[in-house]
Amino acid sequence: MDGGHLQRALELAEATLGRAYPKPDVGAVVVSAGGEVVGEGSTERSGRHGEIVALAAAGERARGATLYVTMEPCAHHGSTPPCVDAVLAAGVARVVVGCRDPNPEAAGGIERLRAAGVAVDVVDSFKARAQNEGWRTWVSLGRPFVTWKVAVTLDGRVAVPGSRWVSGEASRRRVHELRARSDAVAVGMGTVRADDPRLDARGVEAERQPRRLAFGRGPLPSGSALELRSGPLEQELRALAAEGVQTLLLEGGPTLAAAFLAAGLVDKLLLFVAPTIAGAGPRLLGDLERPLPLSRLRAERVGEDVLLSAYVHEP
Repeated sequence: MDGGHLQRALELAEATLGRAYPKPDVGAVVVSAGGEVVGEGSTERSGRHGEIVALAAAGERARGATLYVTMEPCAHHGSTPPCVDAVLAAGVARVVVGCRDPNPEAAGGIERLRAAGVAVDVVDSFKARAQNEGWRTWVSLGRPFVTWKVAVTLDGRVAVPGSRWVSGEASRRRVHELRARSDAVAVGMGTVRADDPRLDARGVEAERQPRRLAFGRGPLPSGSALELRSGPLEQELRALAAEGVQTLLLEGGPTLAAAFLAAGLVDKLLLFVAPTIAGAGPRLLGDLERPLPLSRLRAERVGEDVLLSAYVHEP
């Protein structure tokens, strides 16, 4: 039953992803000693954490209950009081945690709960970690989580002679959805000069448009809406993180992608594979100094294409 209640907490967080920015999205479920769900919640736009919302819904019924929460309850005073204090005040007997909090300022909730006599089980769910992969990288490494997105033919080309597009319409719509969920989108100056891309999210629901960046040496074309970032990549990413950019969608060509990969700055790969053999044109990627192992490889049908996703660095 633990898995089912934690899954419900994950679903609650998934349904409101991005609502709590810049805070992480956390889902929580309170289950009474008799097995009844008496409270549910996810982090609100105001920043009130998911476990606080669920405990408030449960009220006195939380005493002796089990709290299922997708991430370790925080143990520090931020914009809200420590969630651990609320858990202890509610009289919760047991807490099931989907993953630990990587924020060094907020971690320690598990230890505080155990010290107070609350039973704590840590599941270390990959799904729980992945829900906040951008935030986790931002707070632990001080840079955005970088996803490299690329469309490619079956013979490894990133362009098809005589065609504007490599991937199909469904894949292109998915890219706009990815942009809508990203804090920033970036290309290299080669792509800027060749395509003058807009990089905005179009035709999909977008709470806010991403920042649109060009890495490399300028100048930008007259009237370009892109921001030029000409410094060393790691320095630029740290500067972006300091400005609140937690997630970066990299849409550049082979040169920029190779530079990010060589610097160890790509965390996730999204490869849209089209059912086409181009026969000529630029290849997916140039040579790297060493092989790059990937993990969590998944394949998904998107229209006529296949989307391959994998992690270079797991959250």
